[in-house]
This record gives sequence, structure tokens and C-alpha cells, in this order.
Amino acid sequence: MTTYPQETNVKTENETEYWGVSSCIDLYDCELKLMQDAEAIREFVKALCNRIKMRRYGETRVVFFGDEPRVQGFSMTQLIETSLISAHFADASRAIYLDVFSCAPYDSEETAKFAAEYFKAARYELHVVHRR
Repeated sequence: MTTYPQETNVKTENETEYWGVSSCIDLYDCELKLMQDAEAIREFVKALCNRIKMRRYGETRVVFFGDEPRVQGFSMTQLIETSLISAHFADASRAIYLDVFSCAPYDSEETAKFAAEYFKAARYELHVVHRR
């Protein structure tokens, strides 16, 4: 049987209570022209990474697919030094489902506001999970 040390609430100066932050950002009523522009999506990723101080690892991958019109649109993935940024752009509903996961700290609310401004979303929902 494997045993694991019990968690303690003792933290070093630079340690947090969690391992990483996952932000699920749902953007609604976005500008369709921007959502359907692969280069605009790549530029968004560069600007977001600069804004939240994440180092990109490799190129941003943007792929269009979907046999069913309800889900058809671009999907994006960007590896970052501290984890991953991904999104799906659903053209029919003009919605974007953006996920940012990083073990480095960043401001989830600032990330959501920036994404909403960039894609001209009428509104957004933000769900944050602290991964342990």
C-alpha cells in the first residue's frame, strides 16, 4: 500500500494553497468576423500571453472543423511554459469557449475582460477552479 504525507497548511513565502488556476471563460454574442479570422485568433493569443505574462511554447494552432453546423468553427490551442490555453469558436451561436490553465499566477477576471473586449462579446461568464 502506498502512503502519502498528509497535507499541512504551512506554506513557504512563494507557495500558494493550490497548484494551478483554470479559468473557463464563455463569451457570448461575439463579433463573427473576428471569430472566423484565424490570424485575428493568433494575434489574440499573442496579446493575451503578453498581458498575463505567459511564455508561449511553439506556435498557436488554429484549425477549422465541424460537420455539424451547431458546433462548426475554429478551435485553438497554445502551449504555454506553465500549461495550456485553448478555445473553441462556435460560429452558429457566436460563442467562444476559452480555457486558460496555468500553474503560474494570473488574473482570471482581467483575462476574461480582455477576451470579451477583443472579440466584442456582449457578455461573458467566468468560472475559476483552483487545481490542487
